[in-house]
Amino acid sequence: MQTSSWFQRYLLPGFAFKAVVIGGGYATGRELVEFFLPSGPLGGLMSMIFAGAIWSVTCIATFLFARATHSEDYRTFFRNLLGRGWIVFEISYCLLIVLILAVFGAAAGALGAALFGWPPLAGTLCLMLGIAFFVAFGNASVEQLFKWVSFFLYGVYGLFLVLALGKFGDRISANFALDVPTDGWAFAAVTYTGYNIVGAVAILPVLRHLRDNRDAVIAGALCGPLAMIPAILFFVCMVAYYPEISAEALPSDYMLQRLGFPLFHGLFQLMIFAALLESGTGNVHAVNQRIAQVWRARFNRDLSARSRFITAGVLLVIAMFFADRFGLVALIASGYRTLSYVLIVVYVLPLLTYGLWRLSRTRAGCVSMTS
Repeated sequence: MQTSSWFQRYLLPGFAFKAVVIGGGYATGRELVEFFLPSGPLGGLMSMIFAGAIWSVTCIATFLFARATHSEDYRTFFRNLLGRGWIVFEISYCLLIVLILAVFGAAAGALGAALFGWPPLAGTLCLMLGIAFFVAFGNASVEQLFKWVSFFLYGVYGLFLVLALGKFGDRISANFALDVPTDGWAFAAVTYTGYNIVGAVAILPVLRHLRDNRDAVIAGALCGPLAMIPAILFFVCMVAYYPEISAEALPSDYMLQRLGFPLFHGLFQLMIFAALLESGTGNVHAVNQRIAQVWRARFNRDLSARSRFITAGVLLVIAMFFADRFGLVALIASGYRTLSYVLIVVYVLPLLTYGLWRLSRTRAGCVSMTS
């Protein structure tokens, strides 16, 4: 039996969670503008820290519940958490996946247009083919993608902060000193985490590396910081052009043009594409693993690479239609908020009430049996 490394036990879940939540809106800065900037620079920063804490707490509870109920995919997880009500989550999650992939497709299309002057559909197609390729080969392929894209992403965001502070650090400090209302920062954090926290159940396949509940707690606690640190670095840079950046569909492109480093501009846009790729791959892989679990139970064999590729293709074609029809800004502003409230009701609240109660009962039963 192969022993899992400390990286697989502690960091991989956080890298995978970051991969799923970073998506098109986070990586391009659009989500950060939509949810955090309305509370002002300081209020937005407080909101992001609070959102990261919510992610950590919910990930810890999710990982512990998944281990206690032997849930290796989201379908099994919600059958244990919601009983017959699991279908409500299934419907909500399918809608969210289509919406998320549509956002990714719209963002990739906008990136292709901004960098190369391509028609939006070309960038979208490149992303969709990349996602289908990686999910076709299962867990090993997906985990390697999470690992190497994460190293690339953290490095680029760190370099961006250094360059931004050198170029317009005075604007950043001046705008953080502005006396503007911070109203709504806590509610914005809850709303933002509501739909993103579903990433905790999307990454259940990587939890097979955890050895015990201690690993689950450490890995879950690290998910919040690992997922939020790049966003905070980017948010600090965006504050330099508060509040006018709020009107930009691609805040990242707006910032990079003002930074004035063409080579870094290209590197950052490549990083955004990589973030879209890993995030889309993580979400589609979760659906494939859910199908694979049913397939294995019914036919006693694994889902083939060809079947995984076809499943991904169907999801992606549907999402492409929405990306072309509605666009990035409208999808983030309207669809995310609605599904956020639904997922809080069918996932977060049951997990932090019934789920924790069930965990406490399980632990009490173990203690009584050993006494």
